[in-house]
Amino acid sequence: MDNYIRDYKGNQAYSEQVVAQSTFAVLMRKVYVWMALALVVSGLTAYYVAGSEQLLMAIFSNQITFWVLAIAELGLVIGLTAAFNKLSFPAAAIMFLIYSILNGVTLSAIFVVYTMSSIATTFFVTAGTFGAMAFIGYTTKKDLTKIGGILLMALIGLIIASIVNIFLKNSMMDLVISAIGVLIFVGLTAYDAQKIKNMMYEYGSEVNDFTQKLAVLGALSLYLDFINLFLYLLRFLGKQRN
Repeated sequence: MDNYIRDYKGNQAYSEQVVAQSTFAVLMRKVYVWMALALVVSGLTAYYVAGSEQLLMAIFSNQITFWVLAIAELGLVIGLTAAFNKLSFPAAAIMFLIYSILNGVTLSAIFVVYTMSSIATTFFVTAGTFGAMAFIGYTTKKDLTKIGGILLMALIGLIIASIVNIFLKNSMMDLVISAIGVLIFVGLTAYDAQKIKNMMYEYGSEVNDFTQKLAVLGALSLYLDFINLFLYLLRFLGKQRN
């Protein structure tokens, strides 16, 4: 009888472990599917806007319009993270997609400044670099928390330096900022990949409204890493139109 009970409990524990691992895999797929979807939406939006001279003029010839878009993007990111517990999964998903559309609108400028071939080349370089660092972050047993903290502080410094250089317009400083930006977002990709994996391990015992929101939030982090890495690499690899 005791052996039967032990076997039953052992089988039950094994079944629960299998279910948990399966659920974790489903949620991790959702993270990367949401991220890929957002990238596609941003890319198509940017390409469409870049093909319309009227839209380009309306957005980039009017500083008010551009700043409204920028503030709206920032507001969506802050709203999605700050109101995470109050939002439903559909609301979080819609906010993420709206953000990817708005970001695509502002990214349309790259199609005006750079050639299509250099944009495509930079995208594939970014995808390869991102994939490698995300794999390292997912598989490494080293805790990247401390490194992530340092990178986040460095990111704040990078933002401040970028704002200062808007007024200084120093080309050498711009080059240095771009190089540091690449290094920061290469590191943040690994850090975020590990953080999302750990988060899903901790909370991903089942697929529900909360864990699907976590997947969207994780996708947002990786999406931002990818976009910023792409933009900084584009400063090195991008060939400007004549």
